[in-house]
Amino acid sequence: MAVMKRPCIRILNLALLALSLLFCIGQGVAEGKDVRAGFIYVSSAQDAGWSHAHDLGRQAVEKISGVNTDYVESISEDVYAESVLTHMAVSEHDIIFATSYGYMEAIFKVAPRYPNIVFMHCGGTQRAKNVGTYFGRIYQARYLTGLVAGSMSRTGVIGYVAAYPLPEVIRGINAFTIGVREANPEAKVVVRWVKSWHDTEKEKEIAHNLVNMKADVLAQHQDSPAIQLVAQKRGVYSIGYNQDMSAFAPKAHLTAAIWRWEAIYEKVVKDVMAGTWKSQDIWWGLESGVVDIAPFGPDVTKEIRDMVALRKQQIINGHHDVFSGPVLDQKGKVRIAAKSKATDSELLKMNWFVNGVAGTANPE
Repeated sequence: MAVMKRPCIRILNLALLALSLLFCIGQGVAEGKDVRAGFIYVSSAQDAGWSHAHDLGRQAVEKISGVNTDYVESISEDVYAESVLTHMAVSEHDIIFATSYGYMEAIFKVAPRYPNIVFMHCGGTQRAKNVGTYFGRIYQARYLTGLVAGSMSRTGVIGYVAAYPLPEVIRGINAFTIGVREANPEAKVVVRWVKSWHDTEKEKEIAHNLVNMKADVLAQHQDSPAIQLVAQKRGVYSIGYNQDMSAFAPKAHLTAAIWRWEAIYEKVVKDVMAGTWKSQDIWWGLESGVVDIAPFGPDVTKEIRDMVALRKQQIINGHHDVFSGPVLDQKGKVRIAAKSKATDSELLKMNWFVNGVAGTANPE
């Protein structure tokens, strides 16, 4: 992407806005001007999960000298998102972070109209000159939590409460199951779908049902701590997501796959400030710090902790890959051959479950 070599002069008169866009094509910021970054959340910034993790990243960015931030929360993934994006664009934001996959259609309606503004889409699959994507290899962290879950399960039944059957979610379940089966080869991961990112009542109902099926560890791809609360109430263990959820279930907590979005947000904002930003697909892993696992619960033994620490370091060093073959699907078909590993393209399109998962990757 071409970057402006000279400052863009903003024309505040809306009647001249279209003309000004013809001259302000790059994503550089005028010298001496503060950067304004906007964030759009699909749920409350205090949801104790996905959006709160993003907001912690925003708060870190706010501490950078010359950066101002604001956010809007609980924005549904429909036509309303387009209105919010448009409002931010005309409110002199230099960069807008859209933090949910479902905002993609709205972004590509709005971004072409404001080519001098940077749009960053979390989990997106499409780019443009002023639209970049970002995510983290959270499946690496999920694999590590699977090692813990498999090691701690006594019944060999681990429940997994999942949001939507998207490649991101399926990939995470598979990585988790690979970890579970590495530690406990006879264990199975029972998956049940909520069909929502955040539906606490349904999450609780499914979690109770899984415990009734003899699951003694509960894991999740949900944005609330509801599953953690059920685990504590029913006397089983739990694996959290998005953030350290131990405060909600201190007796049940084993660990969690967590996000530290500031690792990406700080880099992107500084690039925009320097005028060096360019559209790209960011997909960083454990080595960057954007994904990690939460501190262990007190019942996790030193032996298990050491095993996880070793695997984590091997992944960071490039000596271990979660999706190294042979990997079989539920029907025993080889999906990843021996002595090979899944490509990023294959990971991003993953729509099948590995051997060891009980449930369907394509529910009606």
